[in-house]
Amino acid sequence: MENEAKRPANFIEDFVTQDLASGRFDHVHTRFPPEPNGYLHIGHCKALCVDFGIAQKFGGKCNLRFDDTNPTKEETAFVDGIQRDIEWLGYKWDKLYFASDFFDRLYEIAKDMIRRGVAYVDDQTPEQMRANRGTLTKPGVNSPYRDRSVEENLDLFERMKNGEFEEGSRVLRAKIDMANPNVLLRDPAMYRINRHSHHRTGDKWCIYPMYDFQHPVQDAIEGITHSLCSLEYEIHRPLYDWFVAQAGVTDQPPRQIEFARLNIERTVLSKRYLREFVSTGVVSGWDDPRMPTLVGMRRRGYTAAAIHDFLNRVGVAKSDSTVELSLLEHCVRAPLAETAPRAMAVIDPVKVVLTNWPEDKVDMLTIENHPDHPEFGSREVPFGRELYIEREDFMEEPVKKFFRLAPGKEVRLKGAYIIQCEDFVKDESGEIVELHCTVDMDSRSGSEGANRKVKGTLHWVSAADGVPCEHRLYEPLLAEDAPDVNAVEVDEDGETVEVPSGSILDRLNPNSLTVKQGFCESWIAKHEVGATFQFLRMGYFCKDPDSTADKPVFNRTVALKDTWAKVAGK
Repeated sequence: MENEAKRPANFIEDFVTQDLASGRFDHVHTRFPPEPNGYLHIGHCKALCVDFGIAQKFGGKCNLRFDDTNPTKEETAFVDGIQRDIEWLGYKWDKLYFASDFFDRLYEIAKDMIRRGVAYVDDQTPEQMRANRGTLTKPGVNSPYRDRSVEENLDLFERMKNGEFEEGSRVLRAKIDMANPNVLLRDPAMYRINRHSHHRTGDKWCIYPMYDFQHPVQDAIEGITHSLCSLEYEIHRPLYDWFVAQAGVTDQPPRQIEFARLNIERTVLSKRYLREFVSTGVVSGWDDPRMPTLVGMRRRGYTAAAIHDFLNRVGVAKSDSTVELSLLEHCVRAPLAETAPRAMAVIDPVKVVLTNWPEDKVDMLTIENHPDHPEFGSREVPFGRELYIEREDFMEEPVKKFFRLAPGKEVRLKGAYIIQCEDFVKDESGEIVELHCTVDMDSRSGSEGANRKVKGTLHWVSAADGVPCEHRLYEPLLAEDAPDVNAVEVDEDGETVEVPSGSILDRLNPNSLTVKQGFCESWIAKHEVGATFQFLRMGYFCKDPDSTADKPVFNRTVALKDTWAKVAGK
């Protein structure tokens, strides 16, 4: 978060500065209001960093509030996970609230609005209300129940609360203007009947406030000065201000400021679709390393510092745009280049037998753990008659400029010797299963004979010392040619959802996960879950919780190739 202090001011900070200078507010109080119906993804992370960052910059406070008004999808596990994510990013909230803490007060505010004639119970079906809502060019039609008496509305609303009516049979609506050009102001719903048990209040309530009512009123109750939200809520701002004014709980109404949401190419940032990925088995869970959730990114090996760096580079803007995935990967890769020890692992192995190496001879080689950081130390690596190299590092009929191993060709093994391929063995299917090579005994790295140059250097793992391991290689969940999925709308619960045509499942990348069974140095396997390494020539990898004592599992965090830095001229 140190980088946040160094970046230039954005338009939100300019607005807040003006508000303080004009006396509109004498302090800053923001809030981060997730719904606990899933885990946070990196799109939420942008909003989170804006909410907490603005409070930090102006010496203010930021509340964490769970907008838990839809018991159908919400779980305590999501509440706990969101708190862990926020703490992992390095933020501390001032007050912890739940919308459910305020259900009684919201209910009383709604009854007061009924008494003042600005809310009524509507018996129309959802289909009738949609049909009567009108369009952008055609005004809506008043409900036939719009002019019910205050007494009848109060009675019906209480009976809704008491569970006398079925779901969908009645709603409480605000009485604003069915001809308003802003369709959202055409008598929006304030309460609906929902008979699902709530994760905190149990079965106490069977009516729940709608987002457009609960959210602004609770901002006002909490004393929020600046309600910061993504751009699709801009059209909701008049409704936000209307509900704050009608609630009558503050004489210093919050100011809503909208900013562009985060869009990343080939990345779905909608909990609705991420839930679908989980429920249909597209991914193993919310923490699948392919998911854009913070818990998934953390499992993959992303660091909080890398995410902060990425969001600082993206910045805060007023118009939507799509960020290249390569920028995120660059921000993840750059610090790992400095902090991750180097190691050797073979992902797709083929065995090499050194025919002139004595069977009982083991040579202990000293290999540094990081070329730029001697303080990382070194390790002893055993070198014997049999070892493994990458299958792609051998070619039976080498193409031009193939400087790796081929019949009659020489390569150097990292930190070891120069070898030359003499022969190879194929199985019945024609796949190469074993290479027979000879060793130049005078070419050991660091010895006088090591000066002989060859064009290729390969990593390897000793067959005697190597540990079987699983490597999981990741690509984006969406196919490269998938149509844009960044069009958004806000549903009735206030959730931002992407709205591509057709099924999101049709846009999936079939190669988003590739699993390889290989080998790694034994010292790597002894590290704790979460340990990160650079596997030479293969990328940065993180030890996964699925690891066992006998078989570690490694997730590729990011490949070595930095396409963004190359394009950006870094």
